[in-house]
Amino acid sequence: MDWHSRRITAILENALLEDKATRDATTYATIEPQQRATATVIAKQDCILSGIGAVARIIEIFEQLDGAVIGHSEVTSHPEIFDGIKLRPGQPVAVVRHNARVILSCERVILNVLQRMSGVATLTRKFADAVAGTHARILDTRKTVPGLRVLDKYAVRCGNGFNHRLDLSDGVLIKNNHIALGGGIASVLEKAHRNRRGEQPIEIEVRNIQELEQALNSGAEAILLDNMTPETVRLAVERVQSHSRRVPLECSGGIKLENVRAYAETGVDYISVGALTHSAAAVDMSMRIVAA
Repeated sequence: MDWHSRRITAILENALLEDKATRDATTYATIEPQQRATATVIAKQDCILSGIGAVARIIEIFEQLDGAVIGHSEVTSHPEIFDGIKLRPGQPVAVVRHNARVILSCERVILNVLQRMSGVATLTRKFADAVAGTHARILDTRKTVPGLRVLDKYAVRCGNGFNHRLDLSDGVLIKNNHIALGGGIASVLEKAHRNRRGEQPIEIEVRNIQELEQALNSGAEAILLDNMTPETVRLAVERVQSHSRRVPLECSGGIKLENVRAYAETGVDYISVGALTHSAAAVDMSMRIVAA
């Protein structure tokens, strides 16, 4: 993750501006300008870490926005602390040594980013662990927080998941509404082959075995099995395995931790789970601050 990229910088800057961090009325009224402090971010539950690089970057961006920061900053963590590791309750994540006003004004934004991203990574790891030993890979979706997709997608990777399309330009995925408006499966696939840009793969969503047959016969290069039971997914896998060409299969819809293993054991290639990013709970972290 490039924490200095324009997109990431804009996200973090907007978070600080949203919180009016440089106009922190309480800190301004109660803390002396020269006061220094040491802050320790601490995990308060078992979780998978994601977003450690945001801590120092948020401090840097605050300094640029404020323009009147006193003293230098130092953000450190143990060499064994990095994105993707499992944290235990009470385990330190990062230590910030800086002007006390800066730390207090950045505290909530730092915690919001770490807690959100680590929550996504933690839920993703649970799904990845649930299908361990099978052929299936866990994919995310575009069901992300508006404006935060790049962070959500990165957090999925920290949890041993894989990214599906990053955005609408990133491949052709024909869904039910495209099929309904485009004249049916055969028609939309013909148009997609004719109009696609470059070598973008063409994937199409199907709801039953009959639609699967149409997709196979019409040149689908990947197929999304939507809202099928594990039993139906298994039949689809068997049908595609007997087909003359290799067509990757993905399944989605109604997949939870309780049933993801059953889907993985069908032999399907990919399992996409919207819950990774639209329903992940923020993990519990805190920041302990003491005078330096």
